Amino acid sequence: MTGTQSGKPGDEAIVEFIRVGSMLKVVAVDTVTGLEVSMIGDPRRSSQELGRLAVQKLRYALAKQKQGA
Repeated sequence: MTGTQSGKPGDEAIVEFIRVGSMLKVVAVDTVTGLEVSMIGDPRRSSQELGRLAVQKLRYALAKQKQGA
């Protein structure tokens, strides 16, 4: 399952859900920079909640990347 989540214009992420055994891998990719983060989540949680957490992690990684640049 793949989807996009957006906050502001130009602030868009592609979110992908991959079943890995009894867990769910969630990957979020920033459409502008191509930065990718992943996390493992409980498949009993809603995809909306897991997607939100992955995008939150992506925003954190983008902020860290800007600090280092």
